[in-house]
Amino acid sequence: MNFEVGGKRFYAMVSPEGMERWSIQQYTSITPKTNFKMLNVFADENENLELPGSDWDLTFSEQNGTTKLSISIYNELLERLAQMIETGFEEGFTMTLKSLDELLATLSHK
Repeated sequence: MNFEVGGKRFYAMVSPEGMERWSIQQYTSITPKTNFKMLNVFADENENLELPGSDWDLTFSEQNGTTKLSISIYNELLERLAQMIETGFEEGFTMTLKSLDELLATLSHK
């Protein structure tokens, strides 16, 4: 992972059955401590992009001493959203946010 404007993260999502789905996140904008934006695109194992992708906008703000994360995902085509849902996006993203909650809970007690 290269977290800088123009950098990327290349990773595989693996289902419980062992099915792999590759993806690339390309960072398009980073404002330290407040926001970053990226293009998220499906790819094959050789990093060949399967366009179109989704534009993500992640914003961090403080509310009553607590950090709030707002995530907006923009899909140019409805078919892209359908493909994301079909490949388990909802379940995977829910698991990711739960893991983040658990990690942050352990860090706040240190």
